[in-house]
Amino acid sequence: MLVLVTLGISMTAVGTPAFQQQAAAEPAAVKRPIIADLRTAASELPQLRSLLVSWRGELIAEHYAAGVGASRLANIKSASKSIISTLVGIAIQRGLIKSIDEPIKTYFPELAKDADRRKQEITIEDLLTMRSGLASTSGRNYGAWVQSGNWVRAVLAKPLVSEPGSDMEYSTGSSHLLSAILTRVAGMSTWQFAQEALARPMGLSLARWPQDPQGIYFGGNEMLLTPKQMLAIGELYLRRGQANGRQIVPASWVDDSCVPRTTSAYDSDRRYGYGWWIQTFDGGTACFAWGYGGQYIFVFRELDLVVTATSSTAVSEERRGHRRRLFDLIEQHVLAPVSRASAG
Repeated sequence: MLVLVTLGISMTAVGTPAFQQQAAAEPAAVKRPIIADLRTAASELPQLRSLLVSWRGELIAEHYAAGVGASRLANIKSASKSIISTLVGIAIQRGLIKSIDEPIKTYFPELAKDADRRKQEITIEDLLTMRSGLASTSGRNYGAWVQSGNWVRAVLAKPLVSEPGSDMEYSTGSSHLLSAILTRVAGMSTWQFAQEALARPMGLSLARWPQDPQGIYFGGNEMLLTPKQMLAIGELYLRRGQANGRQIVPASWVDDSCVPRTTSAYDSDRRYGYGWWIQTFDGGTACFAWGYGGQYIFVFRELDLVVTATSSTAVSEERRGHRRRLFDLIEQHVLAPVSRASAG
């Protein structure tokens, strides 16, 4: 199913009179090629559950697989890491965390007793960029980690495989440490802080998601958002942290989050900032949140474009080439026509 949203309906974060006048002047023909092509292409991806496209603040297309709708919660998997990063930026602005350079030993004094004193050098920034140096808790190590009795302790006990601040070692445990820090400095759970500092100012309400054995909300996986909420997060980053006339996330944090700090060990074209990936596509560069199976929030700032996708979490997006087919769809049926329209 593909739904066209009329120009009279605008995204909450950008519904200013000046913007509405601009949107009203857009010729309807600009949107027709996107919608016509997208309908056929999206229906050919069996793992795809939803695909939303917002251009210049207007929701121009929605695709949902059978049985899926705008209000159905999706497990966004590791795209959760981008939300955790957003909360860290807010916490720093509020003075709850001193800076990205603060050593995490401030929050985990047990590191002072660790035989490897280099662990005391790990900073907040190292966790955000996956450069803590600690061995990964993801991939083949994930199952044993989440079955442990204390997730935080298990992460901190991991040996160093590189110097802190050097190489990227993708690890959900790094992001979970950030959730533990947020819980401590905010004096409330990560879910409560996300509700108060992020969701409510945006006019949203977040569902609860899983917690570790100590009650710390999972910091880097299993968050639950609807497709429309994912789009709202994308719009928030497109508008440099503004929504509903408020600066919810510091503009500098949004900018800094999308600056490449390191590179994926598996794909040199894919870089990583503060919890957000950066990659150049045929038609534009995206700063994006990414989760297992094919959960995405793409922000193409130069095109004033946000694209979100949810997919089955039952299988890897490598199955049947889902990721490559999804990227091809976005390049051919969204980026190409939007680029032409933007140039015009």
